[in-house]
Amino acid sequence: MKCALCIPTLNAAATAQAFLAALNGQSFAEFERLLVDSSSTDGTPELFAAAGFRVHTIPRTEFNHGATRQLAVDLCPDADIIIFMTQDAILAHSSSLQRLVDAFDDPRVGAAYGRQLPAKGATPVAAHARLFNYPPESHMRGTADIPRWGIKTAFLSNSFAAYRREALRGAGGFPSDAIFGEDTWVAARMLQAGWTIAYCAEAQVRHSHSYSMGEEFRRYFDIGVFHGREEWFLGGLGRAEGEGKKFVVSEFKYLLGTAPWYIPSALFRTVLKFAGYRLGLQEKYLPDWLKRRVSLNRLFWG
Repeated sequence: MKCALCIPTLNAAATAQAFLAALNGQSFAEFERLLVDSSSTDGTPELFAAAGFRVHTIPRTEFNHGATRQLAVDLCPDADIIIFMTQDAILAHSSSLQRLVDAFDDPRVGAAYGRQLPAKGATPVAAHARLFNYPPESHMRGTADIPRWGIKTAFLSNSFAAYRREALRGAGGFPSDAIFGEDTWVAARMLQAGWTIAYCAEAQVRHSHSYSMGEEFRRYFDIGVFHGREEWFLGGLGRAEGEGKKFVVSEFKYLLGTAPWYIPSALFRTVLKFAGYRLGLQEKYLPDWLKRRVSLNRLFWG
């Protein structure tokens, strides 16, 4: 199977050295390298070009999480497997790419994603989010697993994920009009078509975000917009609130044992996230100026 590694970037120079060092240390190296850069001004294209990447530049205003990744897919027409990473996801082991690609030896697998470990210096809140969403055990999920996994059946992250071209094409490709969750959108469509989603815990990157409280609110607003617009998504997988409750309980227990002084701020963040999500669900009733102000993905609103 031919593979392509596609990276969307914007001013990635700060993490480029660590990213490329980890990439060049991989045991698996038989893949095309493509960078889709949103007109960086810090020398990002030159750094990645020197590392063997083909660089395709787009205007910054044209970036869209779904459409830009579909552009990358179209720019690699010979690849059977398309791997996506983000510029701040650092491969944690020399076998990470090989482990991810090996998932496609199973002909049922339409997409696979790896484990995200907390980045160095991650806050306890950020570390827990990675440990909760990316457990140490690998598993596979299909439509038969929806009663057990619910909305997480379609969980997937393009920070470190790979797609079988055949399955991606059958799912309609990445959506060009999704404000958030282009990866889970595709995963859900693949599940509907009978494909399986593989989680490869042995394929690991270090990647986490220490969001401010305002960023948490805006991020969950975008998730609410996504769920409100894509009614078929929740209709087939179940509501998000149940998984949210599990997360809150898990976070409280984790912080109680590791960093109890974070509990008050974590509880306040929970309130903000819930408020942002509920506001996002009501997006169609909100004025455009408010949506542009509240959203984390402001380019989406034009």
